[in-house]
Amino acid sequence: MRRSTAALGCAASVVAGVVIAAGFLVFVWHTYEPGHDGARHTVASRLTALGPETRARLLPRFEAAGVSYPPGHVTLVGLKTEKRLLVYAGDDADNLSFIHSYKIRRASGGVGPKLREGDRQVPEGIYGIDLLNPNSRYRVSVRIDYPNAADRKQARKEGRTDLGGWIMIHGGASSIGCLAMGDPVSEEIFTLVADTGRDDVRVVLSPVDTRRRKLPRAARKQPKWMQARYVKIAQVLDTLPSPAR
Repeated sequence: MRRSTAALGCAASVVAGVVIAAGFLVFVWHTYEPGHDGARHTVASRLTALGPETRARLLPRFEAAGVSYPPGHVTLVGLKTEKRLLVYAGDDADNLSFIHSYKIRRASGGVGPKLREGDRQVPEGIYGIDLLNPNSRYRVSVRIDYPNAADRKQARKEGRTDLGGWIMIHGGASSIGCLAMGDPVSEEIFTLVADTGRDDVRVVLSPVDTRRRKLPRAARKQPKWMQARYVKIAQVLDTLPSPAR
């Protein structure tokens, strides 16, 4: 019995070590990769290099919408089915105008929330931005604050512990639970978030644009707690002007 118990303990330690190592590798993958030029950048140095050209692309869109730059608040809306990232901005979160719609080049997974590490799902819910990464393997990136308090609370109720993380909006065209936008767009999102201030950026991730269509069947089959989250997502989307078709 002692030998079996020891063996189980050893096996558990190995599994825990693998999980920790995997998480560390994801951290390294997203954080410590040098830029395309081989240099190690800070947010400030990236903005110095990318800012003038990137802002030159952003400013005409803000001027056309009648919104000052940098804005007081930004809401990014990621739509899984439509494969679009919509940008809204304004003086505050209650007075937003539509700025631009970007194509999402790649987003793995399908309809439904992210529940655990390795499920390849893009989360669904209302989030913030908690990190700007100037040294992403995929040009530059910003990190969505999944899992947030609501995700962790639900996971505790269900006994889930390894929720995953490091959900990024980044460049390139490859995705494992992230939104891959291509390099030029990632530069624009990075600059916009930095100029606005990440505390004033909200990210809404939805399976569909509920202003224009009903939730897909796969979403309607989600558990009750997720149905309640979809209601909250729809309420936020209803406050935002729909982009022209």
